[in-house]
Amino acid sequence: MLKNSQSRRNRRESLRLTRLLRYERELWGDGLELIAGIDEAGMSPLAGPVCAGAVILPKNYRLKGLNDSKKILDPEKRQELATHIKADALAWSVGWAEVNEIDELNIYWAGLLAMQRALSNLTRTPEYILVDARKIPNCQIRQRGIVHGDALSASIAAASIIAKTSRDTLLISLDGQYPGYGFATHKGYPTSEHLKALKALGALPIHRRSFRPVREALGLDPIQESLFDQNLSEEVLSEEIFSGN
Repeated sequence: MLKNSQSRRNRRESLRLTRLLRYERELWGDGLELIAGIDEAGMSPLAGPVCAGAVILPKNYRLKGLNDSKKILDPEKRQELATHIKADALAWSVGWAEVNEIDELNIYWAGLLAMQRALSNLTRTPEYILVDARKIPNCQIRQRGIVHGDALSASIAAASIIAKTSRDTLLISLDGQYPGYGFATHKGYPTSEHLKALKALGALPIHRRSFRPVREALGLDPIQESLFDQNLSEEVLSEEIFSGN
């Protein structure tokens, strides 16, 4: 009975991993070999940089447990998967957008900047890019944005795990540099613990001053802005932000 149950679980996982390669299989069928998945982590925290991961997986790559990093609740399991991905990938990299860039550009554009840097840091040039939810501006490589791509594409899922584990590792190290804020636990996200520490201890250099709870802790007025200036086209803004990076 237990053997049959395990066999059914194995079949379900095999089917899930097959479905996770649907976009990659289509591109492989067109003769493309080097397909990069790109995703970011750390868009909503109050502190720390945003990190993007880029991964080129081998053809027909299957890693048991590979999934959207947000669906992998065990940090040790995420780290284990990241270790396998780094060892197996044809190429992988990370890119960062720092806190000052987040405050200057806003988090939307800073996330795209981190993605662009992750792409540039790859040691192999992909023939096609799969991106979670959006597209990278000023990119000459063909690409496709997939809504919920980290749950639908193996390449994007792998990139999400690389980005998440890389950023978590950084925030754990910052916990030692800035004790009392709980960064090792909440990784900079706006938990009740973090908000209490922010109110009691004040804002740090790694806090995002464009985010409302941080501004409130500093006694600053809120910033009233949209994701980007509606009076300018997205194309013009991307040219201004990404030129020279």
